[in-house]
Order: sequence, then C-alpha cells, then structure tokens
Amino acid sequence: MVHDGGTHPGLQVGDTAPDFSLPNQFGEPISLAGLRGAPVAIVFYPFAFSGICTGELSELRDNLADFAAAGVRLLAISVDTKYTLRAYAKAEGYNFDLLADFWPHGEVASDYGVFDPVRGMSGRSTFLIGAGGLIADAFSTPTGQARSLERYWQALGRL
Repeated sequence: MVHDGGTHPGLQVGDTAPDFSLPNQFGEPISLAGLRGAPVAIVFYPFAFSGICTGELSELRDNLADFAAAGVRLLAISVDTKYTLRAYAKAEGYNFDLLADFWPHGEVASDYGVFDPVRGMSGRSTFLIGAGGLIADAFSTPTGQARSLERYWQALGRL
C-alpha cells in the first residue's frame, strides 16, 4: 500500500505509470496512454457514495480549477460499475472522469499496488503522473482517513 510521501514497493517516483483503459461514468473508454502529453492525477478511492470518499471527491470538485490551472487531468478510480459512477457523479455534481475498475475487479488498482483483495476495494491512494508518463509523486492515507488538499498541492508543485 502506498503511504504518505512514499510509493508502493513495486512503483517508485520516476517509474513509468502502468497504462490502462477503463470506462468512465458514461461508458467512454479513457486510457492513460491517450492522455500522454499532459499531467494526470489518478485518485484511487474505495467506493462511490461512501462518506469519506464523497468528502474527498467533493473537495477535489470544489478545487478543480486549481488542477485545470496546473494543466492536470483528474481521474478518480473505484471498483464500482459505470452505472453506479454515473449516478454518483450526477448526485454530487462531479464533472471529472470517474473510472470503473469493476472487471476484472480491481485490476488497475492491483497494477498500481493499491488493491485490497480481502476487502475487494482500492486503497485511498493518489498518483501524480507527469506529461511524459512517469510517476511524479504518490501518496495515500489509511482506510478511514481522508487525503488532505494540501498534500495535493505539494504533489502539483512537483510537476
């Protein structure tokens, strides 16, 4: 599991981020390789409609202009289905991509070393990917603890 300031033992800052293609809440495929040329923040979270996750994503929604100003595309990934994610985005006013790592269940989270196979969910982990596809920063918090907005700003400063 990624910890604040560090990365998963298999993924280090400076490594190439594992590529993936996942459907967003509208069923449109989003691939990391297709976004090359601009930085991307990949935000893994356990489940749609859960309290801490909703608080975190709502804070990101409310500060989306700061990500846009830095040229960073925000991708939030959970193991929920695209149908659940569409309802979640509509209910919470999320106008960024929510990606469904539903099947194979948690495959992308596993590739990033943040899938909990016992609980069947992603950990609360963030990866900032530079325009060239390399991991610029990675951080996480334990289950039950939200990531701070300040930690996102530190990550954006590393681009």
